[in-house]
Amino acid sequence: MKYDYLIVGAGFAGSVSAERLAQKGKKILIVEKRNHIAGNAFDEFDEFGILIHKYGPHIFHTNSSEVFKYLSKFTEWRKYEHKVLANLDGELYPIPINRTTVNKLYNKSFTSDKEVSDFYEGVREKRNPIMNSEDIIVNQVGSDLYEKFFKNYTKKQWALDPNQLSPSVCGRIPVRTNTDDRYFTDKYQFMPKDGYTKMFEKMLNHPNIEIMLNTDYKSIINEIEFEKMIYTGPIDYFFDYKFGKLPYRSIKFEWKNVKATKLLKATSYNFVGQKEQYTRITEYKQMTGQISKTTSVSYEFPTFVGEEFYPIPNDENDLIYKKYKNESEKLKNILFVGRLSEYKYYNMDQVVGRVLQTTQKM
Repeated sequence: MKYDYLIVGAGFAGSVSAERLAQKGKKILIVEKRNHIAGNAFDEFDEFGILIHKYGPHIFHTNSSEVFKYLSKFTEWRKYEHKVLANLDGELYPIPINRTTVNKLYNKSFTSDKEVSDFYEGVREKRNPIMNSEDIIVNQVGSDLYEKFFKNYTKKQWALDPNQLSPSVCGRIPVRTNTDDRYFTDKYQFMPKDGYTKMFEKMLNHPNIEIMLNTDYKSIINEIEFEKMIYTGPIDYFFDYKFGKLPYRSIKFEWKNVKATKLLKATSYNFVGQKEQYTRITEYKQMTGQISKTTSVSYEFPTFVGEEFYPIPNDENDLIYKKYKNESEKLKNILFVGRLSEYKYYNMDQVVGRVLQTTQKM
């Protein structure tokens, strides 16, 4: 059979592309190296009946009504606002840093945004220009908050000091003066009612879409007839690593099931000190709203081994990526889109929005 599009990867980038093009009458073949659809958003029930995210917590949030409206065609939603606590020497503090964090840590009694803003102004160290992730945080809140909440956590997560990483890494986390302890402040904060995998199944349930799992696209590409390709995999792999391998951080998960209806005071704890090797614990029932006598949690250990999770943004890696990007622009009828093929950290809604815009033009 001849296909209009060969799509490599069944995550958000590949699946939304497939759905949009199938609606336009295009014949699609999705080739996915894993044994499941939904990419890193894949969720499943563990042996204890708890719906877990196999690749760590994926929290849907967006300010885009277009993205929310689009995904609502494939799922009902459960209202959910994510909360995270930082574990610092056994004490728990709201993250992102806010008025409550400052009051508890420094034994203050601030009651207004201005008081907290003045406090930050008094402790910040002006850095100009902002060159890295250390600069962006110290410039906002000074060295002590940086050392306590950012430095060690970032080093564990990336195996690099914050001063070796782009400002975008730590700059993604806001610093607040109010008592808002939600991790995100987006207009739309929900979880798919029946999980991400069910949402993807509905998205890809179209007669024009065929899916091939457990398959490396390179093993079948010479046997498939297609007009165009959408590639969502690692861009360096596409070009056989001709300019070198782009580094990624991965995560090793350790799973535990505990006889308790609820274990944590928030969905996730970030361990910001040096004592623990893991960076985060997450309790999945708090996201799904399930009721059961046990609860399942994951412990996250960052590593360089395993699935490509997080592109490592710094100047050296950007130079390598730009060589691959230049090569990709020479190719006709091949579109590179998504976190791995663009070597860029995207939130889920950002990927969906980008694909909706791209396929509309196509």
